Amino acid sequence: MLETIVAALEDGKAEDIVTIDLVGKSSIADTMVVASGRSDRHVGAVADRVLRALKEAGHGKAAVEGLQTCDWVLIDAGNVIVHLFRPEVRAFYNLEKMWSSEIPRERAVI
Repeated sequence: MLETIVAALEDGKAEDIVTIDLVGKSSIADTMVVASGRSDRHVGAVADRVLRALKEAGHGKAAVEGLQTCDWVLIDAGNVIVHLFRPEVRAFYNLEKMWSSEIPRERAVI
């Protein structure tokens, strides 16, 4: 599934694609993908491309939020969560910094 998503992002000319391993950090998904679009229209077009690629690859219909404004679109594909941003919105939320950091040893679940 991750390969399908990344390929769709690359085909849609998404920028600064980052994958973050969430195993051991959160139970919400195994992987988070963060990428940017140049404008709200570009974010919407890339999100549509990802959704179509997932459906065509047999992964079913993913849940999606944010297509109304396309400042930030979230695609929940189960094991992979995709965040598509306009660059300034991505810089504001800085999800990569929040999710890429290591969990303090005393808070880690064993």
